[in-house]
Amino acid sequence: MIEGACVPDPRGTLPGRGASVHPTLVCLDLAVRRRAFPRAFKAQGPLEVAALRRFIERIDE
Repeated sequence: MIEGACVPDPRGTLPGRGASVHPTLVCLDLAVRRRAFPRAFKAQGPLEVAALRRFIERIDE
């Protein structure tokens, strides 16, 4: 998470807490619907997932 946004970290080098999700849009949508990212990062309110969504869309191509 960087400044209220979930960002991909495929190499696992970003500092701080991390959260895992299968690289499919179905799993991402389910995690967003269940509010899994704010719980994993102990954050208040919803988090932006646009960058993560774009990353997963490129993988699915």
